[in-house]
Amino acid sequence: MKNILVLTDFSENAWNAIKYAQQLFKQNKCSFYLLHVNALFDYPVTPLSLEKRNKIDLKKIIIPSKTLLGDLLNKVESSFNNTKHKYFGVHEEGFLLEAIKKNIDEKDIDLIVMGTKGATGIRKHIIGSNAGDVLTKVKCNTLVIPKGVCFSVPQEVAFPTDYNIFYSHKILDAVTEMLRLTEGNIRVMNVSKVNKNLTKAQEKNQEYLLDYLNETFPNNNTFHTITNRSVNAAIQCFVESRGIDMIIMVAKNLNFLQQILFDSLVEKISFHAKVPFYVLHE
Repeated sequence: MKNILVLTDFSENAWNAIKYAQQLFKQNKCSFYLLHVNALFDYPVTPLSLEKRNKIDLKKIIIPSKTLLGDLLNKVESSFNNTKHKYFGVHEEGFLLEAIKKNIDEKDIDLIVMGTKGATGIRKHIIGSNAGDVLTKVKCNTLVIPKGVCFSVPQEVAFPTDYNIFYSHKILDAVTEMLRLTEGNIRVMNVSKVNKNLTKAQEKNQEYLLDYLNETFPNNNTFHTITNRSVNAAIQCFVESRGIDMIIMVAKNLNFLQQILFDSLVEKISFHAKVPFYVLHE
């Protein structure tokens, strides 16, 4: 049984993420926990803020959201007719990250699924603050579904890497699970600057990854090196040219992850808004 925590704010993006996860894991026995968090206290604690907090009529906030969560649960159960899946509504008040971590521990969560709203302006970053915090501060594998992405079985999976970290069995097991789930191909890609070779440590990590994939997926892996000054531009080109359906990244390599997800501006890069990405934690 796989336990999946789906974050919802009752938006169309959140509903799209639920649909994607349900279809992706349609052959697996799963418990889906639909989590909504009323972020009542997401501002600094000062005498003034405490006074404002005390004046809040919590019933006007909590009761409607609980009703919406109940409606969502009914919609999910009536829309997705799969006897392998069970759905539960979870309502929390407080800080988003604390609520997520609490439920991960209590419900033995294997995976977080969340939708993103995408860019809201020409100079906006693709990944919003909430999604970014979940990806970098919550140690649980997370599948992010961009706005408007319709489900299709991920046949082409990109695995960007700079070979600066050693991939543990836990990371490789998660990659293997996804590839076996989708029967897809993994395309390992490294972005190289002009006249810059891999270090001995990077070569060792590359060799280990190559050996593992050749043993596990002998006919479904390829390795690519792309020369470009920009990591994002290289991935953009790779995603478009190879018809990539999903990107897998590792959170342990935080600097590389931040280059890909958080430093990109809309007018320069767009693959984040078109392709689901799966962030793995050790």
